[in-house]
Amino acid sequence: MTTKKKALTHDAIMSVLEWSYDKAINGGVPGMDTAIELGDNYLQKDGSLEANVDSLIRWQNTKSATSGFLSGLGGLVLLPVTLPANITSVILVQMRMVAAIAHMGGHDLKSDEVKTFVYTCLAGNGAKDILKNSGIQIGKKLAVTGIKKIPFEIIKKINQAVGFRLMTKFGEKGIINLGKMVPIAGGLVGGTVDAVSTNAIGKVARKLFIDSSSNKSNADSIIIDMK
Repeated sequence: MTTKKKALTHDAIMSVLEWSYDKAINGGVPGMDTAIELGDNYLQKDGSLEANVDSLIRWQNTKSATSGFLSGLGGLVLLPVTLPANITSVILVQMRMVAAIAHMGGHDLKSDEVKTFVYTCLAGNGAKDILKNSGIQIGKKLAVTGIKKIPFEIIKKINQAVGFRLMTKFGEKGIINLGKMVPIAGGLVGGTVDAVSTNAIGKVARKLFIDSSSNKSNADSIIIDMK
């Protein structure tokens, strides 16, 4: 007996990105704090902003690498059916981490432009190329605190590029080292999130949303360096 696999298409990826961002920002997944709540929790800790962000990334790596972490997220039965549950779960977990880091950097998560940069971070080390190929020159001036100046067509181009990058990533690696997947009641899955991928994504988010935010001498001339 064979089961029909869900198609890994660009539209499916974009649909899950939209769903995951909404859940990460507005909540709706029992047992999971929103990105804002998670970020605020780490902002309250002793230490510098950079140290607290690093702490969040380390926690996410450790937590996500724990077997059964995904199955512990109550309410994932509500996952959209466009992609396999394991892939959708990974996107949700990593999306929330990136959004929390963006919030810690003082960025408005309700902004469509900030959302696009959160999406871009999910490409990990490929984020630099996506921005460059979309007409944003790394090393040139880019106002992260004023990214509404970026034309809509470029924002759209970045979103599309992220979708294709993730489609390739998940298509090549399948469940990207999620470990043993165990079906349980309600259609949930147990397993682990690839800690290496999560760590890379966290570092890109820190570069984009935190390191660039530390230079606010001129809000319109913040330099992004993702080397």
